[in-house]
Amino acid sequence: MSRSFRSHLVLAVIVSMASAVGFAQSGDATYKSKCASCHGATGTPSAGMAKLMGIKPASDPEMQKLTIEQISAAIKSGKGKMKPVSGLTDEQIKEVATFFKGLK
Repeated sequence: MSRSFRSHLVLAVIVSMASAVGFAQSGDATYKSKCASCHGATGTPSAGMAKLMGIKPASDPEMQKLTIEQISAAIKSGKGKMKPVSGLTDEQIKEVATFFKGLK
């Protein structure tokens, strides 16, 4: 393997890993800035917020049944007492939905 080829291969691997890490972090960061105040940092809302807004924890079996598409729709259009979350691109919405779905 030539030195140039090896350098390019290493660079490609680093860029791929950085992209994967960036995807996970962006959903996490957006969740923390847009969702955690109501849904809790770990997906468990405070008792008061849960009662006031009817928010179930991410670990609730009913919430675990939701698909990424259903969560994305709730973020985009709102659901129940939850208003739509503004200022997010479709990609950010999918990243947040994926992050939320991963909370247990």
